[in-house]
Amino acid sequence: MTGTLRSAVAELVGTFIFVFAIIGAVTSGSDLTPLAIGFALMIMVYATGHISGAHLNPAVSVGVWLRGAIGVVDLIAYIVAQLVGAALAAAVSFALWPVSDAPQKIEVGPAFLVEALWTFVLVYVVLNVATSKDHPNNSFYGLAIGTTVFVGAVGLGGISGGGFNPAVALGLSITGHFDWSAYWLYFIAPIVGGAVAAVIFRVLNAHDKLPATDK
Repeated sequence: MTGTLRSAVAELVGTFIFVFAIIGAVTSGSDLTPLAIGFALMIMVYATGHISGAHLNPAVSVGVWLRGAIGVVDLIAYIVAQLVGAALAAAVSFALWPVSDAPQKIEVGPAFLVEALWTFVLVYVVLNVATSKDHPNNSFYGLAIGTTVFVGAVGLGGISGGGFNPAVALGLSITGHFDWSAYWLYFIAPIVGGAVAAVIFRVLNAHDKLPATDK
């Protein structure tokens, strides 16, 4: 297996494991839930980064696409794979945990702001540590990315639920942890944040251009 198919399968598997871990951590009610989520992302970034870049998040894929590191075909394949992986994780979770009957209550304005803002931070970190030519062959990118999600979950999770990822939000909506009526917010806000991160990355790293790709 090679090319886009290989990358998409890696994204599906990685997102499945990441979202399944999140569902388990959230369901546990542990004080260590944010740490478990950050570690789960770090683990899967290291596990799949060499295959697909380990986006595991449609907002990251949009940012990487706008940065010029993947083509539109890969972008579509990645997002579909991520959403399918998240949905499968939620479906499998029903064998272990019941559907939540208490979705997190949010205020739309503050929740939209923090979802967009912290996804901007996450994608900005990803672009700088995992795609920049100034950091060739580094080994810290997984730790940086996982820690970013941990900080966001601790600091902002109480406002929005700490999705920062339309695939994660899909999984948590299916399991009842997020309100379905708010899914539009969990999809659009991270995409906006990821797009802004890509624009700022390109402005600050004009020297760091990649060859055009049409894959």
